Amino acid sequence: MKEENCIFCKIANGEIPAATLYEDDLFRVILDLGPASKGHALILPKNHFADLLALDEETSAKVLAVAAKVGAAMKKSLHCDGFNLVQNNGEAAGQTVFHFHMHIIPRYEGGPRMVSWEPGQPTKEELAELAECIRQELK
Repeated sequence: MKEENCIFCKIANGEIPAATLYEDDLFRVILDLGPASKGHALILPKNHFADLLALDEETSAKVLAVAAKVGAAMKKSLHCDGFNLVQNNGEAAGQTVFHFHMHIIPRYEGGPRMVSWEPGQPTKEELAELAECIRQELK
């Protein structure tokens, strides 16, 4: 299930060349052309899914295992001190290509700050109200 005009479908299925780190029957992992750090990679499913909410069970069940495998290889080969997994859903969240993908961003001690925020300070009441609101949708 590919989308004809999707650039990530074309890359994931080998129609457009990329620096491939890993490939199996479901995924291709490539180096990002606009990296946030040295070694920044993208996990691309070979099937087209617009975002996390569209993923099938098989793909969603296996994507973290692929991320762990590639992240471990990055730590050994690049000597990075850690890595971030980033997955954006929707334009408001920073998604620019509407084909599910997960970023693996190697992090190095003393490197730039990324994927951070100023912690909020909600009251216990606000947390309880938010939790109840979300729980209602999970039923």
